Order: sequence, then structure tokens, then C-alpha cells
Amino acid sequence: MADLDAYMLLKRGLRLLDEGIPTKAVEALERARSVEPGKGSILEALGRAYYSCGRFPAAEECFREALEVAPNNDYAHYCLGLCLLKRERRTEAGAHFKLAWCMRPSETYREKAARFGAAGAGVARTVLGTG
Repeated sequence: MADLDAYMLLKRGLRLLDEGIPTKAVEALERARSVEPGKGSILEALGRAYYSCGRFPAAEECFREALEVAPNNDYAHYCLGLCLLKRERRTEAGAHFKLAWCMRPSETYREKAARFGAAGAGVARTVLGTG
């Protein structure tokens, strides 16, 4: 039953995010997180909602937690990089953009990795075990 409640709250939160109502999305997603703590999809959505509300430290925390659950989550790395940029931590952001791009070479990730990733290139290779 708790799984169903968390899923319904997640769906509601995602719908609210899509509708451009991130403050209400945060409410639904925080409730989902309390029902299913440590669920990567909820943490990622909650991070997006916090980011949309300008709550960058809270968003950063959610994306870090999501990466603890699934270290290979390229989108969480990318979003964490965005949070870090908002907090003026460009080198650390670059490392996460580079990781996201190495995991899934998309144009968006490539652009951010190229712009901010030079200092983080060694970190990306080390984390991915390629260097």
C-alpha cells in the first residue's frame, strides 16, 4: 500500500512540475519521500522541484542522495552540476557534467562538459575507472 501511495504522490508531483507549479510539486514529493525514503525516482523529481523553486542547496542534497542510490544516473549528475553552478562551484560542476556526458553522450551534456568540464576531466576518468 505504501508503494502505491508513494507512486501516486510521485505522479502528482511530476504533473505539478510539468504544469509549472513547483512549490506544490515540492509538497507532494516531500510526502512521497517520507513514504519511500531513498527511492531514486522520488529524489530526482524532488531535486528538480527544489531547483525550480530556487532552493539550490536542497536540490543539491536530493541529487547527491539520488546518486548514492544509483551512481550511474547521468541525469542526476547533470542536475547536480547545474545546482553546483548556481552555488558558484564551477570545478565540481564540471566534473559532474563530464560524468553525465561520459555515461550518455548527449549534446546537452557535451556542451556543459566542454564549457565547464576541463578542470573535472581527471575526476570523471577516475570515478568511471577509465584513468
